[in-house]
Amino acid sequence: MLVIILVFHGVMLLQIAKRYEVKTFLYLTEKKYSAVAFRFYISVFYLFLTHIAEILIWGLALYAFKLLPELGESILFSGSTYTAMGFMEDILPYGWKMLAVIIAFSGMFAFAWTASVMISMTKNFRQAYTKLHMRKLNLSSDIIDRFE
Repeated sequence: MLVIILVFHGVMLLQIAKRYEVKTFLYLTEKKYSAVAFRFYISVFYLFLTHIAEILIWGLALYAFKLLPELGESILFSGSTYTAMGFMEDILPYGWKMLAVIIAFSGMFAFAWTASVMISMTKNFRQAYTKLHMRKLNLSSDIIDRFE
């Protein structure tokens, strides 16, 4: 399951980041600075949904393998563990306790990976934000175009 989650996460991050980079490059070229900001926030929301999907996948796996009796409880446990919040007791059956550590590891690794992608996404966002404010200050197009 850990490999499935990490491959899923990697594919989703790649797709989100690739689409963000291409779209925002085009928006910057077309001087559509507000569109870059909108695309940034939409991409961050998709990153959030990726984590929610991973929690659901873990929860469905716990339920499918009959490690927990109720689907809602399985999803809640996987969310508590994946986020490393730990607001639930370890309710896994004996012999499966280490799975909570694996779920937590997948969540911490995924959050760190997502953070690195978000940091790389801020380059175009910051550039568009600055150029938009330069335009509001009535700076010449010459100066705005030179800003990288």
